[in-house]
Parts: sequence; C-alpha cells; structure tokens
Amino acid sequence: TPAYVNGQAIYVKNCASCHGDQGEGKTDVGAPALNNDIWLFGSDHGTIVQTITYGRMGIMPAWETRLSDSTIKQLAVYVHSLGGGR
Repeated sequence: TPAYVNGQAIYVKNCASCHGDQGEGKTDVGAPALNNDIWLFGSDHGTIVQTITYGRMGIMPAWETRLSDSTIKQLAVYVHSLGGGR
C-alpha cells in the first residue's frame, strides 16, 4: 500500500537512527525495539500516532512540529507493521 511504502521511507529518514534499520531498537539511546509484539504504550494505530506526534518519556521526541499529520499517519502504518500489525 502507498501508506506503507511512504511510511517506510519516512522511517528510514527519521527513525532508523534510534530504532534501527529493521526496528530492532537501540537500548543505549533508550529506543525500544519496534519489530516485536512488546508494545510499551499500546499497539493500536491511534496510540502509535499519539506516540509519534507527542513523544514519550522525554526520550522519544515529539514530531508534531516536524512532520505533517498525514506523514505521521503513514509512518504509524509502517511502524505498526514492524511489530506484526496488519
């Protein structure tokens, strides 16, 4: 789907440096793995959008001023797929 493909490109550009190329996470920077079924804050699309938009725990940055709403939603589709979401 286009949202998945666009989300993957957005992920590579903005998220992979902390969460890893395959979503494996980098504990040394406090970035959890995204490619398993362990979701710290919830795995539904809305929660993923919220996390990307507003950040988490002062470690995950808020992206609301850097990415548009539609871009965040596309990114959420891709992130959701990393953890086995459909």
